[in-house]
Amino acid sequence: MKVSYQWLSDYVDVSGFSAADLAEKLTRSGIEVDTVEDRNKGVEKVVAGYVKSKEKHPDADKLNVCIVDAGQGEDLQIVCGAKNVAAGQKVPVALVGAKLPDGLQIKRAKLRGVESQGMICSAKELGLNDRLLPKEIQEGILVLPEDVQVGESILDVLAIGDRVLELDLTPNRSDALSMLGTAYEIAAILGREVKLPSPEEGLVSSSEPAVDRLSVSITAQEQCTHYASRVIENVQIGPAPLWIQNRLMAAGIRPINNIVDITNYVMLEYGQPLHAFDADRLEGGRIDVRLANEGETIVTLDDVERKLEPHMLLVTDGAKPIAIAGVMGGANSEVTAGTKRIVLESAKFSGSSVRRTSRQLGLRSEASLRFEKEVNPEAVIDALNRAASLICRYAGGRSAEGIVEAVTAGREPVDIRLTLAKVNGYLGTELALDEVKAILDRLHFTYGEASDAEEALDVRVPSRRGDITRSVDLIEEIARLHGYDKIPTTLMTGITTPGSLTRGQQIRRSLRTLLTGSGLHEVISYSFTHPGQIAAFPGAYTDSLPVKLAMPMSEERSTLRTSLIPHLLETAVYNRNRSNEDVAVFEIGKVFLTKEEQLTKLPEEKMMLGMLLTGSKQPIHWTGKPAKADFYDLKGVFEKVTSFLGIQEVRYEASQPEGFHPGRTADITLITKDGEKWAGRIGQLHPELQREHDLEETYLLEVELDTLAGAADLAIDYASLPRYPAMTRDIAVVVRQETPVGALQAKVREVAGSLLESIQVFDIYTGERLGAGRKSAALSLVYRHPERTLTDEEVTELHGKVVTALEQTFEAELRK
Repeated sequence: MKVSYQWLSDYVDVSGFSAADLAEKLTRSGIEVDTVEDRNKGVEKVVAGYVKSKEKHPDADKLNVCIVDAGQGEDLQIVCGAKNVAAGQKVPVALVGAKLPDGLQIKRAKLRGVESQGMICSAKELGLNDRLLPKEIQEGILVLPEDVQVGESILDVLAIGDRVLELDLTPNRSDALSMLGTAYEIAAILGREVKLPSPEEGLVSSSEPAVDRLSVSITAQEQCTHYASRVIENVQIGPAPLWIQNRLMAAGIRPINNIVDITNYVMLEYGQPLHAFDADRLEGGRIDVRLANEGETIVTLDDVERKLEPHMLLVTDGAKPIAIAGVMGGANSEVTAGTKRIVLESAKFSGSSVRRTSRQLGLRSEASLRFEKEVNPEAVIDALNRAASLICRYAGGRSAEGIVEAVTAGREPVDIRLTLAKVNGYLGTELALDEVKAILDRLHFTYGEASDAEEALDVRVPSRRGDITRSVDLIEEIARLHGYDKIPTTLMTGITTPGSLTRGQQIRRSLRTLLTGSGLHEVISYSFTHPGQIAAFPGAYTDSLPVKLAMPMSEERSTLRTSLIPHLLETAVYNRNRSNEDVAVFEIGKVFLTKEEQLTKLPEEKMMLGMLLTGSKQPIHWTGKPAKADFYDLKGVFEKVTSFLGIQEVRYEASQPEGFHPGRTADITLITKDGEKWAGRIGQLHPELQREHDLEETYLLEVELDTLAGAADLAIDYASLPRYPAMTRDIAVVVRQETPVGALQAKVREVAGSLLESIQVFDIYTGERLGAGRKSAALSLVYRHPERTLTDEEVTELHGKVVTALEQTFEAELRK
């Protein structure tokens, strides 16, 4: 928000304080001022002049010799090369000795033999931002209005002696998005009164009731709670008064015409956006505020056709949309040079509705900025009347009698109980009740002393301060106006709780250390993704529906993720595109799951661990050729995780989920004392997706971290070293190709019981000698008794039972 110092002085007495002083006081009280801009870029001795005559230069076709009255007692002869200079104009004249921006100094000179006693200036030569000037005067010399006094300093004429404070507002301080809101703030800081404008002063009304010319209705009652309008006739479109144009330009807004400029002026003054429609282009003489229909379109003022969605709020004339409410008007109702009758709009639109529409259409404006942060509901009528009176005064209009409006909901007053003990308890101060009252008076908050409590006030918050809803908000107001530097330093009191990590936090922190120590790099990605990524790789939760964001930052980040894997693939592709083909990464993060198309409750959040390996598992080295990462490398990392967590038994079962290689993927099941628990998946990325992402063989893992944590046994068990020798038996059995080796191991453990210390697969063989569809699995079994030495007979007998069980269960044959 840009605040003109001269404009601000209309509402509050700032005498004795410079713009820099106000900036310092605002910043110290909680509203940061980024810069204080001096509109005068170095202009001295430039006045308004009147061009009495213009003649061609005798020796130059592109130069003119002008006789100018600059209020100096005698006329000046000035040579000017601007194409638009003409007799009868009021223009800025730089006198001899004048200074202009960039260090230019005006001296007497001769141009092609003709003396020139000054210079007629353009806006750019005066240091004005010509992009903020009306288009018709951006080129050539600056032509001033006819009512400008000859000889008047151009600093006063164009208000470039002004200084502008640029406020860096936090989202909660929407009240300071207006000159009056800023005036209330300055008045509270300085302890001075606010001088409000008289909204209806100058309003010229006709005898015809406005309700005979217009009707207003609100169909979308949740998105619009108040819509008010006035019908103004006999308007004459032209430039706005120069003082209005100057104030708009100081605020960074380009003047257009008197109607548009006045609506913008009042918007800056009250913080209430307004819009004017050409009344003769409305069908049926009515206004209806409703939501858009499916497939409906509108051509906005920027001549772009916008496709509307059913959640977007529109202003219509009953037959067609004439504006996107709070965002931009339609070209079909635009005020033009031929407009004679206007309908002036002032409304309270829902901030969330305007924000969603504005972002989706990519249309941000000063109006939408204010509606998004919620406007003051009590300023709707005052702003409407203020704009109508200015239009009557400066556009020759006459307002039909009365206001045509529709109201669907009123504002409940905000009353807050404030106790002196709570104020001093929060701030560590010893303020008296009278001091608190004085601060509330400066803020223009009304209050009364509570009858049922000692040293307590019942405070009513004005509607312009929508950010104040609780007693702590009032305490913050008291603190900043009392002065943060006056609040003493005090020690905290009360019961303190030592901080610690939860079990889940401890596990996640330990896993990060373990995985980074295993050569993987941690990545952190957005929780948002593109719907197409979910469709291409849904992850383990195929029955979950995507959760769409109400206000996405972009289409690429419009849906909550259901899997970590798409983002891990993005990381791999990003690295490969930068010649880093060996990628080993992991991520710990949440996925979001729901089975509802329209959410009635929050989605389920699951903490997941994802890993990705692709490329070589070790760099090039003279000691050997680099080996490619494979399924068992990733499985080995995961087994290190389960071992670290104390998970004793994990089963891997072949599966064919979408997105994974159909023959190199397994579901992971944890075997715990409470039963079996599915934990996630491990496998190779499907070859088609590998080609699509231009990746080599890529291996992925995604598991539920909460399931791992639930099965984890972090207690450390100590055992003495074995005192008795072990006995080893190797066995090679031929089974069907589809028989899982894990099932063989499970059967061996079941039969061998407690005497089996370990079992290890040391060879898998397939070949023609075994026959089609057959494979050989070689297992090494270690037997040991903790309290005595096993005999060869015991081990032989037990080992025979193991072989028999494998033969009976899996039709296994001992390999000869």
